[in-house]
Amino acid sequence: MDARLIVLFLILSRWAGQLVLGWLNRCSVQAHAGGIPEAFRETLDGETYRKSVAYTLEKNRLALWQDSWDTLILLLFLFSGLLPWLHGTHRAVLGSSLPAQTLFLLEVGLLFALADIPWGWYSQFNLEERFGFNTTTKKLWWTDLGKEFLLSMGIGFPLLLALLALVRWSGPTWWLWAWAGTFLVQVILMVVVPVWILPWFFKFTPLPEGALRERLLRLAERAGFRHAGLQVMDGSRRSRHSNAFFTGLGRFRKIILFDTLLQQLSEEEAEAVLAHEIGHDRMGHIRRMLVLSLVGSLLAFRLLDWISSQKWLYSSFGFSEPDMAIALLLFALLANTVSFWWSPVSNWLSRRFEYQADAFAAGCIADSNAMIRALRILNRENLSNLTPHPAYSFFYYSHPTLLERERALEKRSGQP
Repeated sequence: MDARLIVLFLILSRWAGQLVLGWLNRCSVQAHAGGIPEAFRETLDGETYRKSVAYTLEKNRLALWQDSWDTLILLLFLFSGLLPWLHGTHRAVLGSSLPAQTLFLLEVGLLFALADIPWGWYSQFNLEERFGFNTTTKKLWWTDLGKEFLLSMGIGFPLLLALLALVRWSGPTWWLWAWAGTFLVQVILMVVVPVWILPWFFKFTPLPEGALRERLLRLAERAGFRHAGLQVMDGSRRSRHSNAFFTGLGRFRKIILFDTLLQQLSEEEAEAVLAHEIGHDRMGHIRRMLVLSLVGSLLAFRLLDWISSQKWLYSSFGFSEPDMAIALLLFALLANTVSFWWSPVSNWLSRRFEYQADAFAAGCIADSNAMIRALRILNRENLSNLTPHPAYSFFYYSHPTLLERERALEKRSGQP
């Protein structure tokens, strides 16, 4: 059985889907480019709207070229014989020990990462620069890239090595043990990342004493949200985009606010944004997403177990015999192609959670309109696309559009 035609069809179908959705979105943005849509005329000036349209179209164009490039690179690796040649060469030099197989997987991942560096550079120092978002330096950009490489080696190598060793030592039930190990690693990383990894990239300082800090602490207490403190992250060193989130587990969770967010919002609006983030926790969204992730990873490991025993799959791509490292590589290369068609399901659930968190925020702050004002400001400051095509937003957006969120909040409060 030759899997090449099936895989080629899946890859080209995803690429075609990306192009069609991008084209629909571009048409929708251009159709509304002539003037500010009526729903936003009272809250947005013409210059900012024109800039958001231009920014959206430029991002759309860049995504089109990058998707096409990524598809071309994937096809090259899978259908040119490059992977078997790399594998054979690597094996001839370093042998077939578990560490050597692990290193091979990381080398292929590094080649894909290198192929994407020009796109990241262009996005940061051309696109983001032209629209006033970039604040990072070239030195810092390369430094971050180097740190990411070290992390991928320092974390990725032992985890991949442990997985391959588990397959060899635990027999037919390896996938169940791997699934349990993955859950354990997820829990450990939720503790480790905010303490040791994020500070390697960003500087965190306690939110200064004052009215805002007192307001946010009262909010957390009122909502029953246990945390280890309020911290400000120096996101402005790299970008003018803004955000807020919490990280960690249980009482060790920290509330993180971008410094750019504090510069853009009033105290009432910052409180609304934090209330939204707390809403995700209090309504169980984090736990539900973790459970879904566990179910997904269980299915993925079971599928990988099946793939690893299919001799026809190996021969289709030029490999002579079954090998778990090769099965893992092919699975990783094709995972995004398959998951692309499932992304609307997870995004639909995410949008539903966003509506619920918005409603939670509006219900636990004194000024219920602060959430709407905060959303308008964040969309304005980030030059968000206000008129995406419905199919595009349905497929890609993990958050509802600004207009959809406003209407849901207004309906909740009984406003016309």
